Amino acid sequence: MNFVEELKWRGMIQDMTPGTEEQLKKEMTTAYLGIDPTADSLHIGHLVGVMMLRHFQRSGHKPIALIGGATGMIGDPSGKSQERVLIDEPRLRHNQECIKKQLEKFLDFNSNAENAAELVNNYDWMKDFTFLDFIRNIGKLITVNYMMSKDSVKRRFTGENGADGMSFTEFSYQLLQGYDFVYLNSHKNCKLQLGGADQWGNITTGTEMIRKVTGNEAFALTCPLITKADGKKFGKTESGNVWLDKRYTSPYKFYQFWLNVSDEDAEKYIKIFTSLPHDEINALIQEQKEAPHLRPLQKRLAKEITIMVHSQEDYDAAVEASNILFGNATSDSLKKLDEETLLSVFEGVPQFEISLSDLNNGLKASDLFTEKANIFASKGEMRKLVQGGGVSINKEKLTEADGIINSSFLLNNKYILVQRGKKNYYLIIAK
Repeated sequence: MNFVEELKWRGMIQDMTPGTEEQLKKEMTTAYLGIDPTADSLHIGHLVGVMMLRHFQRSGHKPIALIGGATGMIGDPSGKSQERVLIDEPRLRHNQECIKKQLEKFLDFNSNAENAAELVNNYDWMKDFTFLDFIRNIGKLITVNYMMSKDSVKRRFTGENGADGMSFTEFSYQLLQGYDFVYLNSHKNCKLQLGGADQWGNITTGTEMIRKVTGNEAFALTCPLITKADGKKFGKTESGNVWLDKRYTSPYKFYQFWLNVSDEDAEKYIKIFTSLPHDEINALIQEQKEAPHLRPLQKRLAKEITIMVHSQEDYDAAVEASNILFGNATSDSLKKLDEETLLSVFEGVPQFEISLSDLNNGLKASDLFTEKANIFASKGEMRKLVQGGGVSINKEKLTEADGIINSSFLLNNKYILVQRGKKNYYLIIAK
């Protein structure tokens, strides 16, 4: 597989230094991509870079994932208008271990293959660097004029987008990232750095430093920053980042994120965020054009990426949970949901709190749904709908308006799901 051609087809190349494609055709090449370790999970904004490494390895080359332990202590000014909060070494090490576990789902770190992936942390070679050594040996390689010409620096100095200037600490970031490339070039024969389009300035600083230190040739390749069809930032929702760790974003919510992207975005994302071959993707695009209401692109995208990030079991559970709200799921499916998924599925539906002691004693459905929880305006309205088969409790039809509801109906010992008609759901919470 030709890496550059593959990325071009997938819409994943923004800029590339001359000679990059020739280098990759000539020999197995080592490339690295930096990952910010300021959290103990990646989010889907990181996935573009991770997929670049995945395609790189599938093309027969050797990927290095660099955890920016040292650079993470400073903070990259690119795309930022303010300095970030600094983190300490124990937190960095914890974050590194968590991130590696996530990367192992995308990259082969553990085989004996010549192009097995490696994980490195730039803190390991920066921590013993004295300030004087760094200023003498690295600082002299790049002029201030050169550093000031980079867009990420210029924006901060001119106060663009509310930027509040830049400390010397952040100004030095460019030199630190450049030195990473110098170090990996010398110690790992790394000839290529990959990154997002916003990293072009930092990456080319590295290629310039390598040229000055060793005379070696080094290369750069960046991918475009991913946006949604409406121009908004990719990966952000109203509740914040979409994380790869299920502690922060449940597999159900993760699955739903991809399932709900627009047709235009689905066609773009399935190329970027999956390893599906060209002919299969083209067939799905054609299916989508012929029957857009069936959403084959969104369904396949959500399936591939949920299984890759989580598991087949998590994907199956997410599909089953989706069917509860949008399909003909049974009460058994509902009872299998854990509390977090249940609340995710029914997020935003009207909720009513009732006393658990009242439920322990048993209540007539007509009293519960009119007096304790204002689901129906009157008992008459409720009786009429029950007679027509239009009321369900926990996905089972209610046959008697005065039937007794007690704590045996509780899901996860806390919830009762009431459905009025086809689309109106209510969640009763017993406390």
